[in-house]
Amino acid sequence: MTKILTLETTCDETAAAVITKNLDVLGSVIASQDKIHRKFGGVVPEMASRAHLENIVPVIDETLHRANITPNDIDAVAVANTPGLAGSLLVGLSAAKALCVALQKPLIAINHLQAHIYACKVAFGNTFPCIGLIVSGGHSSLYRCTTPLDFTFLGGTIDDAAGEAFDKVAAMLNLPYPGGPSIQKIAEIGNPKAYRFPRSLLDEDRLAFSFSGLKTAVRYKLAGQGKDIEPASAAAKLSSQEIADIAASFQEAVVDCLVGKAVSALKQTGFETLCIGGGVAANARFRKKMEDAANSSGFRLFIAPLKLCTDNAVMGAIAVERYNAGLFEELDLDAKPGLVRN
Repeated sequence: MTKILTLETTCDETAAAVITKNLDVLGSVIASQDKIHRKFGGVVPEMASRAHLENIVPVIDETLHRANITPNDIDAVAVANTPGLAGSLLVGLSAAKALCVALQKPLIAINHLQAHIYACKVAFGNTFPCIGLIVSGGHSSLYRCTTPLDFTFLGGTIDDAAGEAFDKVAAMLNLPYPGGPSIQKIAEIGNPKAYRFPRSLLDEDRLAFSFSGLKTAVRYKLAGQGKDIEPASAAAKLSSQEIADIAASFQEAVVDCLVGKAVSALKQTGFETLCIGGGVAANARFRKKMEDAANSSGFRLFIAPLKLCTDNAVMGAIAVERYNAGLFEELDLDAKPGLVRN
């Protein structure tokens, strides 16, 4: 049976998996860098690259061990080469090329964003055609996904991504990194209607997101505690309930924008299925309101399981589609960093 080794190093998770042609996961390992970046309140690219260098070989070895196979049993090596941090991408790409040369196996390129959507197919079976929504620290993007090999960009954030906004607002509120889980936790005791933060672009037809204004609105709310005071200092003067109310109101605004634009994309395209992936897709409030929208509007909804929301190599199973189509890469394949859409 065909076995593909998939590698993921686009940001701060070093991950590998062995996937069969039937999308069975024989082995999967993720080495997280959360502890490294926590004190900085976000990912430090150079530190992420160094951690990938330390982790990539042990992660691959452990993955093969869990899959109970040897390197020679691999039929192809797949790696995410876009989008992402330049240094991080190059670590994974270099490892993949080295394996291909040593084992004389073909190389397959993975688009990280498309892989997030494909995670839904891994978990639930055939989900195509669909509208794909990726919500993560670096991306808030909508795609028309006709097949697993045919993705068309519909629109995305014009400034901050949803996950980035969560991290920055969490820092303002003196909450731990990563911001998404921290805000979700304290928002559970907060009132989401305590403050009416803006829902930017929600009333417009274009399929775009904007979270910069929302982030600024939270900053101004905190600045009301004292002229020219830093948000974190202002937040320190608030009660835990006031912090919870701000967090819950902020979270509600983000969720309303994500749900509203996803539903709009379905209506504009006529598609009846929505697939969602990315770290922010793990947010409980977002999942609940998206499920409510599906029930009221009647579209099929697939949200990646929690373990497949954050960066992982299992979603690299999209490489199976390229393998079956004979879409292999030359060894001069380059990394395409940044916020590449297509």
